[in-house]
Amino acid sequence: MIPVMEFRQFSEQQPAFRVLKPWWDVFTDYLSVIMLMIGVFGCTLQVMQDKIICLPQRMSSPSENRSEAEVEPKSLFQLQSNISATPREMTGLKTDLDLQQYSFINQMCYEKALHWYAKYFPYLVLIHTLVFMVCSNFWFKFPGSSSKIEHFISMLGKCFDSPWTTRALSEVSGENPEEKDHKKSATTKSNIPVSPGEEILEKTQSLRSIPEKIVVEKPSASVLDKKEGEQAKALFEKVKKFRLHVEEGDLLYLMYVRQTVFKVIKFLLIIAYNSSLVNKVRNRVRCQVEIQDMTGYRDFECNHTMAHLFSKLSYCYLCLVAVYGLTSLYTSYWLFYRSLKEYSFEYVRQETGINDIPDVKNDFAFMLHMIDQYDPLYSKRFAVFLSEVSENKLKQLNLNHEWTAEKLRQKLQTNANNRLELQLFMLPGLPDTVFELTELQSLKLEIINNVTISASVSQLEDLQELSLYQCSLKLHTTATSFFKENLKVLRVKFDDNRELPHWMYGLRNLEELYLTGSLSPDASKNIVLESLREMKCLKTLSLKSNLTKIPQSIVDVSSHLQRLYLHNDGTKLVMLNNLKKMSNLIELELVRCDLERIPHAIFSLTNLQELDLKENNLRSIEEIISFQHLRKLICLKLWYNGIMYIPEHIKKLGSLERLYFSHNKIEILPSHLFLCNKLRYLDLSNNDIRFIPPEIGVLQSLQYFSVACNKLENLPDELFFCKKLKTLKLGRNSLSILSPKISYLALLTYLDLKGNHFELLPQELGCCRALKHSGLIVEETLFETLPTDVRDQMKAE
Repeated sequence: MIPVMEFRQFSEQQPAFRVLKPWWDVFTDYLSVIMLMIGVFGCTLQVMQDKIICLPQRMSSPSENRSEAEVEPKSLFQLQSNISATPREMTGLKTDLDLQQYSFINQMCYEKALHWYAKYFPYLVLIHTLVFMVCSNFWFKFPGSSSKIEHFISMLGKCFDSPWTTRALSEVSGENPEEKDHKKSATTKSNIPVSPGEEILEKTQSLRSIPEKIVVEKPSASVLDKKEGEQAKALFEKVKKFRLHVEEGDLLYLMYVRQTVFKVIKFLLIIAYNSSLVNKVRNRVRCQVEIQDMTGYRDFECNHTMAHLFSKLSYCYLCLVAVYGLTSLYTSYWLFYRSLKEYSFEYVRQETGINDIPDVKNDFAFMLHMIDQYDPLYSKRFAVFLSEVSENKLKQLNLNHEWTAEKLRQKLQTNANNRLELQLFMLPGLPDTVFELTELQSLKLEIINNVTISASVSQLEDLQELSLYQCSLKLHTTATSFFKENLKVLRVKFDDNRELPHWMYGLRNLEELYLTGSLSPDASKNIVLESLREMKCLKTLSLKSNLTKIPQSIVDVSSHLQRLYLHNDGTKLVMLNNLKKMSNLIELELVRCDLERIPHAIFSLTNLQELDLKENNLRSIEEIISFQHLRKLICLKLWYNGIMYIPEHIKKLGSLERLYFSHNKIEILPSHLFLCNKLRYLDLSNNDIRFIPPEIGVLQSLQYFSVACNKLENLPDELFFCKKLKTLKLGRNSLSILSPKISYLALLTYLDLKGNHFELLPQELGCCRALKHSGLIVEETLFETLPTDVRDQMKAE
């Protein structure tokens, strides 16, 4: 007998695939097994037992033929029964046929007289059943769909068993942390409604949740170890990539629909032809074969030995097929009546409180619908890994594992404002351990997404400075109140003005605000910075952007604004009349604003002390005479422009102490320049200057003088009368002689002579006691021309 197990390969699939087999697929699989047994049983009988047994009919005479027209002729069986009625006489109908002739007759009658349905019924059952079985599981075998299914089932099992899933569901991860009372324990948790399945999970894994909430009251980082956290993090990434891949198409849905439609069509076909042919299976069969010359007989009466059994099996098979077909029709109704290419997690969101679980579509949605037919708990636990809130909490957990308070404390440094600063760069989030650094004064975050500052920030009582460079930040309400009271300095770098934090405008005690980002010209007309008027303590404002005019919001804070820094990206800044209203400004920077003239509005700023017009398009500065009204102006920076000459009116700026004219096109220095006798810092580098007037000796307060990168061929001796000089830069000129009067500069600590035509250095350099070898910038060969004692003196510490 043929074992049924030989046919397992037609329907075998991985055991894990059972989660994608709804009840109707399981039911039809069992029906297929029963139908397969019918087919195998029938085929076995066909092979092992005689198929048909035939006996010849007696040849009748003509007279008997006439009487047979009126009376039905007696068959061979009837004759034999009559003969057997007289038991005492051993009589019968002699046929004179041997065994071989009977076998030949049986075979001929089986082929000629027996209906094809009666002959091949078991094989038809077997073939149809195998087709059903293959069709039911084809989507598990097809390469394009099986790979997606295997990947999905693998992730589903890992998500179901992950400790993070249990923890996320038990804690209702979608709940807003701001609404939690940290002093509540298990009593609060017991009031949260949970489903029966979730309640069982929480009970079986209570060893993980109890220590966190009741016994120790430690941070949640103690619930998962580092390995489990990393595994859960990898699962989030896999689910995210798988979702993007599977939601692109609907191959799985189409495959399942097609195989279901095929089964319905096949069911109708089987019912149609089997219903009409099942009555062809009969016990008695008349056979007429022209073989008289071989056997002496033409008519035979045959008995189909399997007919009775096959008839019963065929009716049973038709019933099974009918049930199978009705189940397939129900499946078709389910496929077409419901929207299976969309899946909503609304019930999961309501039950668990994880409100950001997204709905899915296409093949991803279809597989989840199939999973729900097996057990909805799978979808519920799988949904945890679709939630960004859950993912962020896990990242926070892993982040706290990696960045301990001790590790963060090692990164503390003192910044330019003499504050103890912690700088974090490109982290997945902000570690909660940051809030344990109570000595922290400045926090700098660069390129960190999903930064959440909790109420714990109130522990950082010394925190006064916050820098956010391309970070998305969310604040706890307590943190917002803390920043309003404590924050003094805020730096924000953004890509779009919509990324500016809205809580920024409520920082009423903020003193310094630095904003860096792109603002479109249209946006600058109604810039969101209008809210700056609420910053009553703001004294310093820096805006690096692409403004076309000064926003009105800056004017609104002009009453207390003291420092304004506007750095454009080369966009022309026009309509500067608003500057006149900023009468309290002491520092003003207009950098890369494409200015062609010095704005007249600047001359109204009577309290101005420092002015920087770097990298503009200035060619002429005749307006410089108006600076005489700015009697407090001590620093003027006109560097990196295209200034051709310095007007004589420069002498009117008697209060100047620092003057920057580097990186221009100046060829001649007017002697009137050196009438600004308060100058301590004078930078004339990177110009085309060929001569320094001897009037430079008037600058007795000069400490820094640079004429590097010019075309000087000699230096006036009067230069060395500026005895307070500490820095002298003469590099990259055409000088060939350095006057021995260099010895007058006893305070000199930095001297740049590199890139000139000197053949030797004067030994009088040894009189510059403050000048060391590190402060003397000169070719090494030229340095060797100094006397040995001078060299040793400079090299000495």
